[in-house]
Order: sequence, then C-alpha cells, then structure tokens
Amino acid sequence: MTGLRERQKADRNRRILEAASTLFGQMGYEAARIDTIAEVAEVSVGTLYNYFENKADLLLAIVSMEVEEVLAQGEVVVARPPETAIQAMSVLIRTYYDHSLVYLTKAMWRSAMAMTIQQPEAPFSRRYRELDAALAAQVCRLIATLQTRGDVRQGIGATALGEMAFNDLNALFTEFILDEDQPLAQLRARLDAHLSAFTTLIAT
Repeated sequence: MTGLRERQKADRNRRILEAASTLFGQMGYEAARIDTIAEVAEVSVGTLYNYFENKADLLLAIVSMEVEEVLAQGEVVVARPPETAIQAMSVLIRTYYDHSLVYLTKAMWRSAMAMTIQQPEAPFSRRYRELDAALAAQVCRLIATLQTRGDVRQGIGATALGEMAFNDLNALFTEFILDEDQPLAQLRARLDAHLSAFTTLIAT
C-alpha cells in the first residue's frame, strides 16, 4: 500500500510540473495562474499547494528536474569519455545545451535567473546556485578523468580548468537565453569555437 501511495504521489507531482511547464511556456510565468495549473494537472488547488507553496516553487522544481536529468546524462559521459579532450568536452556541454529547452522556454530561464539576482538569499536562489555548482563539479570531474587518461596536461588544476570552462559555457548559455532569436545551432557553433581554443591550450 505504501508503494502505491508513493507512486500516486509521484504521478501527481509529475502532472503538476508538466502542467506548470506547459502553461509557463504558453502564457508566461507571470500570467499563468495556480488554479489553471491545477486544472490542467487534474488536481485540486489544495492538492497543488500540498506539493508547492507558490509559482516560484513550481519554477524551481522545473529547473531542478531539468538539471537533474542533465546531470544523470552527463555522468555517462564522465564515466566513459569520447576519445579526445575536445570530443569529450563537446559531448558533455552539448548534453547540457540540447536538454535546456525541454521543460523550460528562454522566457522561463530568464524568470529564474532574474529571481536569483533579485533575491539572492531566498531558498530559490540558493537551490539554483547549488544546481549550477553541481554542473560545474561535473565538468571538473570530466577534466580530471581526461588528465588521468593522459588527454589533458598534468600540472594544471582540474578544478580551476573545470570552473573556467563552466563559467564560459554558462556565459554563452546566458547570452543565448537573453537573445530570443538566437537558434540553438548558433550556440553550438560558438561552443565549438570556444572549445577548440580551450582544448588546444590544455590538451597533451
């Protein structure tokens, strides 16, 4: 019985998040209403509030779902990196980029980023920074793996290199999110150019 209740709870949670993701994307974060989200998710408003306190909680949960799925995919790359440093870095970061608009639109990302700037000490902002840190740590682990394999020069701190790479990919992603007309293909092309320069400096 406990297992059934947990599955039902997980199903309701997923339905709520999918409804919120759809409505935030269609109507905009500010315009979407909690009662409409509950209706689309086929739950009562009271049930929705049992799971999430407000729309900010919903948006954070969607961002978390997005990043957690990306991290799981990234672990496969870190465990078995492609043959060269540039290929490994490209596959990992493209995994981040290619998944970035599955649950969120550019406008939703902008809303999330704005909240972290406007309320830096809020729980939303702290969790957002934790997710960013987890992604940065994954990039650092990939570089450490490539060093161990002999594809990246020894004597350079893997953590420093990983943080530099993450900060750059994050800056490119932010520019992509801020420019509604920039296609994903352009983001990928800019990434390729940056990684070519970066890996030329660090590869053996």
